[in-house]
Amino acid sequence: MAITIGAFFGIMLAGVPIALCLCLGALVYMAATGNMQLLPNYPLQMFGGVDSYGLIAIPLFVLIGEIMNGGGITRRIVDLAMAFVGSLRGGLAYVNILANMFVSSILGSATAQVAIMAQVMVPEMERKGYDKNFAAGLTAYGGMLGPIIPPSVMFVVYAVLAQVSVSDMLITGIVPGILLTILFFLVIAAMGFVYNYPAGEKQTLRERAMIVLGAAPTLLIPIVIVGSILGGLANATEAAAVGWVAAALIGRYWTKEFSFKQLPQMMLRAGVYSAIVLFLVAAAAVFSWVLVYGKVPQAVAASIQAIAKDPVTFMLLVNVILLIIGTVIDGIPGLIMTVPILLPIATEVYGIDPRHFGVVVVVNLVLGLLSPPVGLCFFVAAAVTGAKPGKMFLVTLPFFIISCVLLVLLSIYPWLSLVLVK
Repeated sequence: MAITIGAFFGIMLAGVPIALCLCLGALVYMAATGNMQLLPNYPLQMFGGVDSYGLIAIPLFVLIGEIMNGGGITRRIVDLAMAFVGSLRGGLAYVNILANMFVSSILGSATAQVAIMAQVMVPEMERKGYDKNFAAGLTAYGGMLGPIIPPSVMFVVYAVLAQVSVSDMLITGIVPGILLTILFFLVIAAMGFVYNYPAGEKQTLRERAMIVLGAAPTLLIPIVIVGSILGGLANATEAAAVGWVAAALIGRYWTKEFSFKQLPQMMLRAGVYSAIVLFLVAAAAVFSWVLVYGKVPQAVAASIQAIAKDPVTFMLLVNVILLIIGTVIDGIPGLIMTVPILLPIATEVYGIDPRHFGVVVVVNLVLGLLSPPVGLCFFVAAAVTGAKPGKMFLVTLPFFIISCVLLVLLSIYPWLSLVLVK
């Protein structure tokens, strides 16, 4: 197993894509242990990893994001957020986070959300006197809401790995996502007072009413998706299917910026992204199978039990481990690599609800997207805006600290995640 893990990291450091690292790592294990009789089961394990109805939700959610972006819905959501909080001191900072919260209920991907919102928000914030690095960094933290507030590709993948309800996992992200938004607002208020952020332009009641009326139909998309799941009318996959139809109709007949001629290209992009994610899941199934065969979870469980005597200590230890992993590995690969090892320990040894554990894991790995040395979301924002990733992290450090505070609270108090599913 030491040879397998060493080979895995060696291949990864050579720049090989993570999915291929997982596949090759499994083959190395078979060769190193002389268990080549496992080879006929290799393709069966890969197929079994993606043979799940819940995974159909992924391309549908991605397609919703494509239609929303192409149909002018993003811009109207920003205008809607402006009508609510734009006139406050630091108004555009509030708008950035609030718009990200609305958009995250449709997109579900941190990096995609940062790429879209950075193009919309950062130039506008610069024109109003905000520092570019702060504006880009704030947008990156706003993108953190994407994988937390439903729909979320990461929650769908976790649900399949953990064999729990996809709908339950999506619902568990609602309260943590709202709490994170509120905490970000508090940080903006404090920083606005210290740095004297500019106040936004005041709008008349009539202007706000017109903006709300113009943008209100776009909110039908998250209402249809989340409402149908919460109301028990549809599971996650069915809600995603209805959601993309709603997005297409709103983009075509309300905003009038979406054409059905665009659909083939949008479906192609959604298919390519989904194929990448699903190949990761398939590769992870093989690697997890090898880890279980080599009794790695049992060995890790014994080591952790020697340190953590209760569930809270275990969760805090997991936070440290995952935060380190998340700084160098992207969210979904990190999820795929750690869940098969840590989840059995959490549920069987410490009696932790798998849905609660999933929320903590996902939030932790998403926070890793905003942590040095990699900080993928910062690099995405930098590529779009020209800001400096290192400076972005420094000027937005209070948001990182408050995110860690929420992560600890989620680890200690399971009801923060499970209140809507019990």
